[in-house]
Amino acid sequence: VKVKRRGDDTKYVAKVLARGVDCDIALLSVESKEFWEGAEPLNFGHLPRLQEAVTVVGYPLGGDTISVTKGVVSRIEVTSYAHGSSDLLGIQIDAAINPGNSGGPAFNDQGECIGVAFQVYRSEEAENIGYVIPTTVVSHFLDDYERNGKYTGFPCLGVLLQKLENPALRACLKVQSNEGVLVRRIEPTSDAHSVLKEGDVIVSFDDVRVGCEGTVPFRTNERIAFRYLISQKFAGDVAELGIIRAGNFMKLQVALNPRVHLVPYHIDGDQPSYLIIAGFVFTPLSEPLIDEECEDSIGLKLLAKAHYSLAKFKGEQIVVLSQVLANEVNIGYEDMSNQQVLKFNGTRIKNIRHLAHLVDSCKDKYLVFEFEDNYVAVLERETASAASSSILKGYGIPSERSSDLLEPYVDSLGDNQAIDQDFGDSPVSNLQIGIDALLWA
Repeated sequence: VKVKRRGDDTKYVAKVLARGVDCDIALLSVESKEFWEGAEPLNFGHLPRLQEAVTVVGYPLGGDTISVTKGVVSRIEVTSYAHGSSDLLGIQIDAAINPGNSGGPAFNDQGECIGVAFQVYRSEEAENIGYVIPTTVVSHFLDDYERNGKYTGFPCLGVLLQKLENPALRACLKVQSNEGVLVRRIEPTSDAHSVLKEGDVIVSFDDVRVGCEGTVPFRTNERIAFRYLISQKFAGDVAELGIIRAGNFMKLQVALNPRVHLVPYHIDGDQPSYLIIAGFVFTPLSEPLIDEECEDSIGLKLLAKAHYSLAKFKGEQIVVLSQVLANEVNIGYEDMSNQQVLKFNGTRIKNIRHLAHLVDSCKDKYLVFEFEDNYVAVLERETASAASSSILKGYGIPSERSSDLLEPYVDSLGDNQAIDQDFGDSPVSNLQIGIDALLWA
């Protein structure tokens, strides 16, 4: 990354110390002392009030000179961060924000930095809706890096919640007061899975009462989504939950950690894992892969899994056959693409490292791949092995697998754990899609 100071045409090399994908922030370091000469740090300001003036600085639509736009704070709430698909505190402003403003500071009238511009909402029905990452989120990112020497991410509780606005629903659950949210579903990979139960009602978080709309007190005469309290924690922190279970009130301790995504929104290291077997190109399903392909080629069933299924264990992946490099050894399969592979020689696949291990250790005569909808592809092992090098050479591919698959395979689940369940095959019901009363904490 190259950076330069305003009014200076010298570019300096910057090192990326940390990337916060979920909060859309990166931390850079410049080793050159010349870069820092005469530089004055910005002071972080308080979280602004509604209608307070805000000035956004940046380079909208490129350009070589700085641009300044001004507006007011329109709203402060937990909002969706489009880059990392996370829900964190955000400041909505009406100042113009355009491509090139991202990463630029936002100032109050005292010249203090109140946040970082990062996204805009574009619609024919709405205008002048821009968003700023508040200093509370920026400070959390910096504190996380300082604590751990790396960025670990914002934690989550790992539960699907339902509001309890209906009096009959509260009465049925034996909730006496007008408060609490219902635990609808618990992620298997979360620490809450061994503590909470479906049907529990969360009425407090660290002794802060949770309203029946899923909100908690926030400043004077304001309320905010319950998820805000979770986002103030750090990975590994323990929260005390007050719950009602079968009419009985109790307090439980739950550890908070970053959410485990079955289908990642970003690829670690920016290079996807891949495995090529006799022209069959396997790779884990990810949001970047979905973005590259059209919905028709991915298929609705795979899209539903990608968006609504939960990981049953850490390290689980949906492995897909992305394409087939045509060769006489794979005749009849060359039109296959974007299909999930479920089993190899009868063994259910956990992730792409597991698939590579199964293929490497196979001594059977045939390589049998079982896909969705009972589709089967069979290759003769010795013939497939002999053809692999010529296929790679013909398509100009230097290696049959990505570098991360060259490391020895370690079974994180243990060899004796039963794996006959349908990994990556638990899409939520239609009632859990697109309903405002449901929210992930």
